[in-house]
Amino acid sequence: MASKLNNGVPASYRLAVASRIVAAALGGYLLAALASICLAWTLPLARPEAVVSSMMLAFIVYLIVVLWCFACRSASRAWAGIALPGLALALADGALYWVNTP
Repeated sequence: MASKLNNGVPASYRLAVASRIVAAALGGYLLAALASICLAWTLPLARPEAVVSSMMLAFIVYLIVVLWCFACRSASRAWAGIALPGLALALADGALYWVNTP
């Protein structure tokens, strides 16, 4: 009975797919939020227009992250592809906050 429920799919494959889903959902949200903050600081528009523009562009970032998570070879590469740009954006956001606060 258990073999009919598994359909011959190994548990490691199921865990890799679950890891990619978590990376796409949570990592995509984190990267989109960080990109939105960074763009809001750097766009040469008035503050309300910069915020709205950066929020709209964050949807594109989220889409790219989700596509990246399922296009790469392994789940670890998907996580690395989220962690490295996330770290760079977090550092840029911190630097921009430090420079722009009175």
